[in-house]
Amino acid sequence: MKPLSKKIVSLFAMSVLMSACAPGGFDVSSQLPDDPQDEQSLVNPGEATDGDTGLGVTDPIPRPTPEPTPPPLTPDPTDDDAVLAKYNYVDPNQIVTTKHLKNAILYYDKNLAKIKNKNYLSVIDYGMSSKKERYFLIDMKTGAVSSYHVSHGKGSDSDHDGYAEKFSNVDGSNATSLGYYMSAETYSGSNGYSLRLDGLSSTNSNARSRAVVIHGADYVQDKDVIQGRSWGCPAFSQANKSKIINLIKNGSLIYAAAN
Repeated sequence: MKPLSKKIVSLFAMSVLMSACAPGGFDVSSQLPDDPQDEQSLVNPGEATDGDTGLGVTDPIPRPTPEPTPPPLTPDPTDDDAVLAKYNYVDPNQIVTTKHLKNAILYYDKNLAKIKNKNYLSVIDYGMSSKKERYFLIDMKTGAVSSYHVSHGKGSDSDHDGYAEKFSNVDGSNATSLGYYMSAETYSGSNGYSLRLDGLSSTNSNARSRAVVIHGADYVQDKDVIQGRSWGCPAFSQANKSKIINLIKNGSLIYAAAN
């Protein structure tokens, strides 16, 4: 290629890149931009609050000690069937993936005495595309299920195609961690009103130290597009974050699963 041709190609490539980075230049109709910050630097352990005020009130909730990931919860099908029968009112429209809902309910029932906020049980299906509403909030009194868009970590989706293909519990991986979580205290940080999480499984035991929290983000929107990637946090739209946090804060069980 002649030198002049190379120069023209370079100028064209630069103009395309600049247009993508310019305000309004990103095609949000198909894919949203990623979190521009490192969430692990956004959480100050002294900022914990017990509500929306952000006044620094320390929450007295004891932090659970992570336990090894439990074995498959089907040692006795008869026992499992008896437990599940108690919750046959849950998800009447069969919105949640059956195996994930089953595992979540069995774990919920087995650990009921340890669950402070029994009103809601959450299932996140990271086997689904981020285009879909894959955070399922289950009202354990009525069985009704509400679904929402939620992000996954940049380290879990290297090509930003909307699918999380790998998961990690390692600090610095920027990846989503699977397993059972317990919601903890709220706080006000750089992402505004947020909710800390404690990992209950060996696959997410570093959630608190990695600052994997629930928060709102502009890169998550309530429409069927590829959502922006977080640094490992399950982030929600700004419109939904406070509603969800207020329902599940202070000891609600969350189960993050994939295929």
